[in-house]
Amino acid sequence: MPSNTAPIKYAQRTDSFYLTIALPDVKDEKIVLTDTKLTFEGTSGEKPYQIDIEFFKEMDSDGSTYNVLPRSVQMHILKKEKEEKEFWPRLLKDKALEKNQVKIDWDRYVDEDEEEEGFDMSNMQGGMGMGGGMPGMGGGPGMGGMPGMGGMPGMGGMPGMGGAGGMDMEALMKQMGAMGGGAGAIPGLGGLEGLAGLGGDDGDDDDDGDLDDLPELEEAN
Repeated sequence: MPSNTAPIKYAQRTDSFYLTIALPDVKDEKIVLTDTKLTFEGTSGEKPYQIDIEFFKEMDSDGSTYNVLPRSVQMHILKKEKEEKEFWPRLLKDKALEKNQVKIDWDRYVDEDEEEEGFDMSNMQGGMGMGGGMPGMGGGPGMGGMPGMGGMPGMGGMPGMGGAGGMDMEALMKQMGAMGGGAGAIPGLGGLEGLAGLGGDDGDDDDDGDLDDLPELEEAN
């Protein structure tokens, strides 16, 4: 069954476009956005629809989002050139195709000279990323996971804490001093001052004095 061309309407700001595919109850949608093109396939009212358009200039596919709503599919597509201060003269590279397939979204339209703020993004809540994953989440382009999650910086396993090599007291004291709380800041250790003398003498041997006070053992008969 041949697909029908899905209707598009859009509004523009200096940094982005807001596109609406005006189809209700869209199902089985397949949306692919690159920096230069947008393709869409889906069904509405048991009829197949599609879109295959090329943009006038490059878009930022990684930062763009879409959301499938009961009455339409809505997309917020960012422009590649973030410093651009002027509106594009049109959305599509093909001027004739735009005239036949694309309309202005007059509900979101503002004149270039009157732009004061961006789009109302309330309909994008819970939306999906168009560049391979939700923005900021692992799995999409340029993601690589959230920073600092592969092990907390500077930890690498505390010396002697569940790892080989025993506790390096000097290194631990220096590390805790650099963290601003001193050795006594480690919860549950009650301050490491008492541990500092485990490896050597302070000059006074109190243990020997205590031994002198012990009673002599009586010999067994």
